[in-house]
Amino acid sequence: MLADARNVMPDELKFEGDKAFFTAALDRVDLVVHGRNSYEDQPNSPRRRRIVLTRKVDAIAPDPGNPKATLWNPAGVSFEAACSHAGVGTGTVAVIGGPGVFGMFMDRYDEFWLSMAPRVRLPGGEPCFPGVPARSPQDILAAHGLRAGAPKMLDAAHEVTVTPWRRGG
Repeated sequence: MLADARNVMPDELKFEGDKAFFTAALDRVDLVVHGRNSYEDQPNSPRRRRIVLTRKVDAIAPDPGNPKATLWNPAGVSFEAACSHAGVGTGTVAVIGGPGVFGMFMDRYDEFWLSMAPRVRLPGGEPCFPGVPARSPQDILAAHGLRAGAPKMLDAAHEVTVTPWRRGG
């Protein structure tokens, strides 16, 4: 789960090691993609180019509240067209969710970093991917051709890890 039953990321799911890993990763990308309810709240967030998925536009449009953001309705235009509108033709894209957004890109990921906090329980929460909890996040990633690498410990006291899942060899 990536949020509780109210669709809010609770404090018990926030860990400094995970936050530092996430922030550093976003500082290295050329474009951030997320749903309208997802956001990141780091000092560099306003500087990042982003695409926000929404049904409030027919295809693509500038975000009136953020000059670095493009609003994108996948039903109206391709992802490539949205990237072009955002001014990004090449580079690294970070998809930060939510579950519908993650699901759209399952067959396109070169790499997906899955954080796990095994001591946290969020009954009735928002799953990280479509198909969870009937299947595990790991099973879903594997079914889309991704293979787990070695996990990294982010917070030993809480057993929080992040595992790279990569396409191919």
